[in-house]
Amino acid sequence: MLRTRARPLPAGRMEIPAALAFGLALALLGAVYLALAVNVLTALVGVATLVLYVLVYTPLKRRSSLGTVIGAIPGALPPIIGWAASSAAVPTQAWTLFGIMFLWQLPHFLAIAWMYREDYARAGFPMLAVLEPDGRSTGRQSVVYAAALVPLSLAPTLMGMAGEVYFAGALALGLVFLGLTVQFARTRDIRDARRVFFGSITYLPLLWILMIANKA
Repeated sequence: MLRTRARPLPAGRMEIPAALAFGLALALLGAVYLALAVNVLTALVGVATLVLYVLVYTPLKRRSSLGTVIGAIPGALPPIIGWAASSAAVPTQAWTLFGIMFLWQLPHFLAIAWMYREDYARAGFPMLAVLEPDGRSTGRQSVVYAAALVPLSLAPTLMGMAGEVYFAGALALGLVFLGLTVQFARTRDIRDARRVFFGSITYLPLLWILMIANKA
């Protein structure tokens, strides 16, 4: 893929056996460190994240467009890891953060897939944007996930995790993000997909900053 050709493996700067050995060593050291220095629950969630990404998502993305949805699961587990590390438990609040991360990723990656659909097609990845080249499903799903994100992003206030300033900010951010996906779904234009992408990478850090700054 043109998008990834400069990375170490595709560019030939690193051999596959070396990359595999390095990855396995980091995974083992990371799991042992978390178990000994933090707690066993954190290590288990960390290992589950790694297994889901490497052994489930990575092979699946060459076989099904559902790979994007499955890949969003390990992508959303870091808040669970953090909560487990701080409290040795995974309460409902942690799963709320997981849900926010999960839903946020999907419009983000659907926009990327639309922007680089020809690249994905050449590489043989059955992304939704490749399988349905008119883009209607890609746009529609972007809107659905962004719309579901709006009420879920308000839950931290309702659960006593954040205050009213966060609630107002999260609502405003969510509606703007939703508006970007609606525009993309309407036009299916590369420029609007790019706006969804940049909107997504702006939305998430602002949401976390609001949550931290207006902690209940």
